[in-house]
Amino acid sequence: MKPTIRFALSSLGIVATLGAFSAMAQELPPLRDGRTGKVWTPEMANDEQASVPSSSADRAFNPQAQNVQVEGIVVQHPRATLMGTLPITAGPTVPVVTLDTPSLQVIAGRNWLSVLYVTNNSATTVDAVVACHFTNGGKRVEDTRIVVPPAGPGERLGVPVRGPRYDIFVDQVRCELVAPT
Repeated sequence: MKPTIRFALSSLGIVATLGAFSAMAQELPPLRDGRTGKVWTPEMANDEQASVPSSSADRAFNPQAQNVQVEGIVVQHPRATLMGTLPITAGPTVPVVTLDTPSLQVIAGRNWLSVLYVTNNSATTVDAVVACHFTNGGKRVEDTRIVVPPAGPGERLGVPVRGPRYDIFVDQVRCELVAPT
């Protein structure tokens, strides 16, 4: 008698017997769904599974599968980290405050996070407000306003921006300076 592993998928009512060796996998009998009565052959199951995203990361790139939008504008007052100081360069061709393109990452089990870099190019302290828009496939997911702590002359600040929950998919964040203009 060949060793087998028996498993049950209780949510579908499917019971199958698998061979211990991968070579035996192609000899699997058809599987019958106890609820629907549909018979699945191993080839059918593999074909259908290939067309459906299997992980959360893959589903993030299918914006039609998500129709979630955080209502209103989320206002944040994050702590900033001083990244360094730069020469004062504000003038006719250099804006008083500049933003670097934010990065986008997910903190597993928590939320999306973007780190925004704000540089004060002037000789005075600046209070900046930044608007960030989290999107998935061009669809709006969440809008947020970040009240950046005061940036001293020539200071470059790293500012964490919290986005939507981790299970709401986001593929882009776009930020723009609201004040000072």
